[in-house]
Amino acid sequence: MRRPDDQQREVTGLLITISRQTGSLGEEITRQLAKNLNLPVITRDSILNQWFAEVAGKHELHMLTESPAFFLTPSSLGISFAAILENKLKDYVSQQSAIIVGLGAQIIFAPDPSALHVKITAPPEVRINRVMQTHSLDKKDAERFLELTDRKHRRYISTIYKQDWSDPALYHLTLNTGLLSVDEAVALLRYAAQNRSGLSPAEPEAVTDHNRKPVVFKHPSEEEFATILDMHGIEWQYEPRTFPIKWDAEGNITLAFSPDFYLPRFDTYIELTTMDQKYVSEKKKKVQLLKKLYPGTNINIVFKNDFYSLARRFGLREES
Repeated sequence: MRRPDDQQREVTGLLITISRQTGSLGEEITRQLAKNLNLPVITRDSILNQWFAEVAGKHELHMLTESPAFFLTPSSLGISFAAILENKLKDYVSQQSAIIVGLGAQIIFAPDPSALHVKITAPPEVRINRVMQTHSLDKKDAERFLELTDRKHRRYISTIYKQDWSDPALYHLTLNTGLLSVDEAVALLRYAAQNRSGLSPAEPEAVTDHNRKPVVFKHPSEEEFATILDMHGIEWQYEPRTFPIKWDAEGNITLAFSPDFYLPRFDTYIELTTMDQKYVSEKKKKVQLLKKLYPGTNINIVFKNDFYSLARRFGLREES
C-alpha cells in the first residue's frame, strides 16, 4: 500500500545538478521533479538576485548576466564572483538537499558522492519546433536562437572551468526528451535520486588480471610499461581521461591531451615519450599547458632513455 506522503517526500542528503539545452523541456522537468521530491531549486536568476545583491552593484549584476568572463573579475570581497558562487553553493548544499540548474554545478560537485549529475537534451529538430511554438519564432530565427543559447552555455563552462559542457563524462544520466515525456523523465530521475540518497561512496573496484578489460595499446612501449607496472602490482588505467587545453573564440575545443597512463594509488598521470626528439618538445608543451589549466593535477613524463633503462632492467628489452 502506498503511504500518503509518497507523492511528495523530501529526499535527504542529495544534490541533483541539471544541465539542459534550450528546448529540451529541462525547466518543466526540473519544476516537476522539485515538486515531487520537495526540493528547493537554485538557478542563475535566483543567485544573481539574492546571493550577489550584497556584493555586486547594478552594473556588475548586468555584466554577470551578459558575460561569463566577468565571473572571473575580483569582487568587493577580494575574490572572484566565480569563487563567491562556488563557496555559497557548497555552503548551501552542506546544510540541505537541493536541485541546482546550470552554474557549472556538475563540475563544482563532481567529487561529491551524493550528487546526481543530469544532462537533458533533445534532437535539433525537436528543439527547433518547440522553440518556434513557445517563442513564436519562424524556423530560421528559432535555429539562430538555439545557436546563441547553446554557445552561451558552452562559453560559461569553458571560460570558468576550462571544460566541455557537452562532455558526457560530466554526467551520470543524459535524458533525451525527443524520446521521453516529461513524466517519464521525472520518474527516471526520481528513481535514481531515491536510490542514490543516503548512500556512501562505493569503493572503486580493484583492477586485476581477471576483471581488467582488454586494452588495445597504440604503441608497443605502452604495453611494455604496463607490464612493468603489473610486475610491481601497481594498478593502472590506460588513457582514462582527455583534458581540453585549447579553445577557439566560440568555446569549442581545438586541442586536447590524453596522458598514456593514470596510477590511482599515486594520483598521477604518466606520459611516455619514446618517439623521436622532435615530438618531445610538443609533448612537453602540452604537459606544461595541462598543469597550468588544471592546477593540482599530477603528471610526469617518462623519457625515452629512462623507459629503455626500465625495460632492460625487467628483461623486456635486450641490452644494446
